[in-house]
Amino acid sequence: MTDTETDTSLQPKKKGLTRRRKRALSRGAQYAVFVAAVIAFAVSADWGRLKNQFAQADIAQQMFPDVITLALKNTVLYTLSGFVVGLVLGMVIALMRLSSVGPYRWLAGVYIEIFRGLPALLIFIFVGVAVPLAFPGTEIPGGTYGKVAIALGLVSAAYMAETIRAGIQAVPKGQLEAARSLGFSPARAMVSIIVPQAFRIILPPLTNELVLLFKDSSLVLFLGVTLEERELSKFGRDLASTTANSTPILVAGLCYLLVTVPLSFVVRRMESKAQEAIR
Repeated sequence: MTDTETDTSLQPKKKGLTRRRKRALSRGAQYAVFVAAVIAFAVSADWGRLKNQFAQADIAQQMFPDVITLALKNTVLYTLSGFVVGLVLGMVIALMRLSSVGPYRWLAGVYIEIFRGLPALLIFIFVGVAVPLAFPGTEIPGGTYGKVAIALGLVSAAYMAETIRAGIQAVPKGQLEAARSLGFSPARAMVSIIVPQAFRIILPPLTNELVLLFKDSSLVLFLGVTLEERELSKFGRDLASTTANSTPILVAGLCYLLVTVPLSFVVRRMESKAQEAIR
């Protein structure tokens, strides 16, 4: 061993922070910044003005029970009707997208690109204004409820179609081949074997689409609704204008969360169970 090697081996090793220590310090710094931001907000906010504008108990009490029995009920009805229309139409478009017939695939592709690219607001205006102008004397069944179902259904069908198509393609091809070997026709095999398995796969994203539709139902105000047809957003906005206070808007927002938070929790549970099943 040379003198140089001996000197090098005798030198003390440089001590530095380990990766684990660095991660702990980084995490601690992030927590400190977050706590500092919360404290700064709590100190600088004018809680008296916020309470006066958004948390008037007497105004909130005036909203009940109509906010539940009328506004929330209408919002749920609008959402469910749009979801049903979107699911049925989305299934048809998904099957067209997977069809071996070229024009079916092209038509489905054009529909998906158009209705995914247009804002939902434009679809509502189209259904509420353009359709009556294009077909004078034609009444959409169900009045406002029918218009909302069609508008929400047209928008959601484009997204559901791609979700359903992905779910069908995720089912192993051997399932279809096994069904055909048992004498099933292609249509019967699709309905009886493939689609039920696909829906087990796509149930979480479909539930997530239901949450999005619940929020998009607020666009119904652009159709022009009566007092009995108001949903949560319109109901809260009208009362806020009447009382010159924002408490009704806060209460309406809490009613939205009353539905969307449990649904979001259900989506996460279904996703975790699906991942466990894959493992």
